[in-house]
Amino acid sequence: MSSSKKTSTITFRLDENTIKRLRNESGHRQVSTNTLVNQALKQFLDWGMYESTVGFVIINKQVFVHVFNKFDEKEIVDVATSVGKDEVKNMALFMNGRIDIRSFLAWFELRMINSAVQVSHIHEDDGFHKYVMKHELGKNWSVYHKTILELIFEEVFNKKIDINIDKTMISFEFFE
Repeated sequence: MSSSKKTSTITFRLDENTIKRLRNESGHRQVSTNTLVNQALKQFLDWGMYESTVGFVIINKQVFVHVFNKFDEKEIVDVATSVGKDEVKNMALFMNGRIDIRSFLAWFELRMINSAVQVSHIHEDDGFHKYVMKHELGKNWSVYHKTILELIFEEVFNKKIDINIDKTMISFEFFE
């Protein structure tokens, strides 16, 4: 069963070069220009307009990995516990307007996707969820997010979460 969303028509005046670039990119992605513009606007409204407000900064991936890997695991856990957990929780609350398990995970998944992390989410009818995230950000990044997720699930959602990590993967599962 397909659920279609109600649409409306709106007209914008755009610079010819912008239109040309949109058409080229839509052709490259093999989607209509309308679809590309809808995706771009949705990404802006769901994520982009909040980035600077909640304190995100843009940094090159290789620079980030180099700096993050200078810390030992104890320092990473300390940062995740003393600052990271509350910042992540507050960002999700600010951007979603609420902090329940579904809104948090939708936000977290969007955050991962916007951080160039590949996400697989399996949701079964019995309330079982499994997330697998593939990244190229190193073991410390995995440790950081493992610590934050464990703390938020325990303190905010009062749920048990099983997390496995390595230098390129984070997987976690839980029952709703």
